[in-house]
Amino acid sequence: MRISTRGRYSLEALLFLALEPGDALHNTRAIAEQTGISEGYLEQLFIPLRQKGLIVAIRGAQGGYRLGKNAAEISIGDILRVSEGSLEPVGCLANEPCGREGECASRLTWERLYSAITECADSITLADLVDAYEPIETEVHTEYAI
Repeated sequence: MRISTRGRYSLEALLFLALEPGDALHNTRAIAEQTGISEGYLEQLFIPLRQKGLIVAIRGAQGGYRLGKNAAEISIGDILRVSEGSLEPVGCLANEPCGREGECASRLTWERLYSAITECADSITLADLVDAYEPIETEVHTEYAI
């Protein structure tokens, strides 16, 4: 399974929002400048993320985006399913007809792989990434301090 830029950039944008204090609002221009993701692409990515409640959009001059839930309640699996669609590595697990279902010797492999992917993606939250990021950020700033 390969995660596209949709999945990677969606995760990156939500991590940016999770790293910001409290309910701070950020417009797509500010997020684009900080993440290196184009503003137009962010706007496209944010549509389904907003529809699924992972982010909230506030309109107006002081508006912008913030997380729609606590970072501890948003799993990487949630983000990937919204941005990428199904996490199944093969179509037959998503009930796409294949014609070999009764005789497929590899189906068990795909089921186990899907289970492992789902378990891993659902066990990591944005809060976990924030916790992992903060020591890295401190280390980088300390290493380059004059």
